[in-house]
Amino acid sequence: MSTSLDSGPPPQAPVTALRQRLAELRGPSAAPHPLDARALAALAANPGCKRRALLDGAGVDKAALAQALGAPAAFGQSQFAFMRGNAFEARVKADGGTELLRLLGVADPQEAQVPDLAAAGPEGRAARTALALREATAAGGWTLLDHPMLALQVAGSPAYLEPDAVVVHPDGRWTVVEIKSFPMVDGSADAAKVGAAARQAAVYVLALERVAALTEGAEVGHSVLLVCPKDFSNLPAASVVDVRKQLSVTRRQLARLTRVEEIAAALPEGVSFDVESCSAAELTTSVEAVPSAYAPECLSACELAFHCRDRARAAGAVEALGRAVRGELGGLTAVGDVLSAARGESGDPADPAVTALRRAAALRADALSACQGAA
Repeated sequence: MSTSLDSGPPPQAPVTALRQRLAELRGPSAAPHPLDARALAALAANPGCKRRALLDGAGVDKAALAQALGAPAAFGQSQFAFMRGNAFEARVKADGGTELLRLLGVADPQEAQVPDLAAAGPEGRAARTALALREATAAGGWTLLDHPMLALQVAGSPAYLEPDAVVVHPDGRWTVVEIKSFPMVDGSADAAKVGAAARQAAVYVLALERVAALTEGAEVGHSVLLVCPKDFSNLPAASVVDVRKQLSVTRRQLARLTRVEEIAAALPEGVSFDVESCSAAELTTSVEAVPSAYAPECLSACELAFHCRDRARAAGAVEALGRAVRGELGGLTAVGDVLSAARGESGDPADPAVTALRRAAALRADALSACQGAA
């Protein structure tokens, strides 16, 4: 008979070792920065970036790291917008979520249950949320879960997510509710903002599906309820948003992520992202030890984007020009190589990218000659 020694370490041993390693990378005095749905949506949009996967998995505060590197992020929600969003959410959820349930078409919102989801720590809150979802599904009535906690494994590292609300229908269907402070004018809102909200909600749906798989009679709706202010007022308006496309992309992209422990195992000795004890030069060396996948889209989604952009430009990487350009250039990965190929100094003439570049260079030269002749 095989003994416990023969079967290797207990399942928790690798998890504990990984957490210790990530804590070392983060710094002994730094608390882990939470990985939220917005960060997961951005990570899913760029699954090839091992740098972001490791830093997010380790809970590194990327904004503080970017500041220490001398390339602080220039985006984020203003304090005024944050306060306005909180005030609007409080209005939507006032009186036990009466207005929110009314938007869902509940005939008598007062009959809906609003369970207490308080518990110790994110693990405890996630367990309490899972229990509340199972109880609400079994009860067969309307239930509003205010700021539930959901758990999702991402690249081997746990992430705890907190949607604005989840509503359990009498038929066992679960609906994610996203409350945003941007306006809904004449029944429609800014398409870019709605798209960002849909990608974020898709992460919540994905996490809910893990719980629903263990709950008899439960089904997660692939349409979420988006609640926004109506026509620049403080009155709530709702729109149903289908997130099946975003859910499919998010599921596929998160599955492609390299596991955090594999990235950490490949790091050289001495790598640390501790902004309290490391100099800017040491942090730069540590950050550069992790491969990145910069694209201009990162500027609106990642705190380290300006640092990565500067490095990409300095290296002459075509990624700095955008993913579409990078895809068109094939094996030409440096701007210098692209210019050389366009001038006919290098490159395989049989390469379609080289042929297109030389054709474009010839057309440009003809256009410039025509302009000079006209002058």
